[in-house]
Amino acid sequence: MPAIRSVHGRLVFNSRGSGTIEVDVSSDNGFAGRVCAPSGASVGKHEVQSFPSNDPKLALKALKENAYRFIGIDSCNQQAIYEVMREIDSTPEYSSLGGAVAFALSIAALESCSKSLAKPMFEILKQSNTFKFPFPLGNVLGGGAHAGPGTPDIQEILISPLGATKIDEAIKMNFKVHRQVGKEIEAIDRRFTHGKGDEGAWAPNMDNDRALEIVARAISECGFVLGKEVCMGIDFASSSLWNAKSQRYEFTRQGITRTTEQQIDFVNSLVDRYKLFYVEDPVNEEDFESMALITRRNKSCLITGDDMLVTNASLVKKAVNYGACSAAILKVNQAGSLYESLLFAKECCKYGIRIITSHRSGESTDPHISHIAIATDSVLLKTGIIGGERVSKLNELLRISEYGLIEGMAEIPFG
Repeated sequence: MPAIRSVHGRLVFNSRGSGTIEVDVSSDNGFAGRVCAPSGASVGKHEVQSFPSNDPKLALKALKENAYRFIGIDSCNQQAIYEVMREIDSTPEYSSLGGAVAFALSIAALESCSKSLAKPMFEILKQSNTFKFPFPLGNVLGGGAHAGPGTPDIQEILISPLGATKIDEAIKMNFKVHRQVGKEIEAIDRRFTHGKGDEGAWAPNMDNDRALEIVARAISECGFVLGKEVCMGIDFASSSLWNAKSQRYEFTRQGITRTTEQQIDFVNSLVDRYKLFYVEDPVNEEDFESMALITRRNKSCLITGDDMLVTNASLVKKAVNYGACSAAILKVNQAGSLYESLLFAKECCKYGIRIITSHRSGESTDPHISHIAIATDSVLLKTGIIGGERVSKLNELLRISEYGLIEGMAEIPFG
């Protein structure tokens, strides 16, 4: 198997213009992998630390000082790479090495291995002959931490083309709805400047209710049946709305506060009204009991934990004990290394929790998560819809289709 021959890092910038780290890994015969670490704006309390003392320069310094430790390791062996990382940094949150280094180095090694063996990354990870395309899940209208004042409190209003039978058709359907949402906003706000949030979603000056109505109308105007051909979802990012002191969810931009019971009722009402097939972080990240109530009540909807689970395998069992989630977000950089993320995916599959592989709001043009989504049997790939750093993941799905190894779209027994 190809052995690692060199590891090199540099400081670069993500899609928000924030500093981050990029890592090159070369294996036998000079086959190189290159990966840039992303970052999130809405960050779970229990995520790993991206950089030591929040300084990318310290992460690069730690990488340079320890790069020699990875020389000679099989670039395909994610466990071996992880074990060396943990010899360098045994802290749970990667406070010495930085989760960004763990992310970039482990996935760059995978890409190097892929090139050396002339096999696609998803095939190396799964070692299986059965693969499905995840449905693209994209943010079309949003606010919260991803956009400025005046936009909705709800962070993401999402769509997915569950009626599509081919990946290229699915991508085109999302593009069409995104364009129509822009037209619907312009029709009611002649001063709309076509502003967008971090992930390319429209960011208009309007409240949550009007925003949801516009997306539903755009789907119909495109000729699609809401809840069948194109489905809606919501990422509430509720931890950012939760005031622990007042014990209220504060929708400050709309001037509304809700108790936990009212938040649960609000979520349930939106599931019913808009035939939602996907709800992410509907309550704050510590409230497993309320999450379980929403999950039990909405069996035809993927009630998804992101901040609640932060791609941490040890939290999956806790969620299962409560019955708190029917789906989970997989973000490699929440866990740190790719190996830890694969353990998380394995634990989710063990308990029947559906996986959604996701981008971050501060992204790079790297397409690797498309392969990770396929390898982990993810039913959805959350990438955004437009913007070079988002489209790169979608275009990679089209390239992957040329291998002839994918047998149609994922099966989602919801919606």
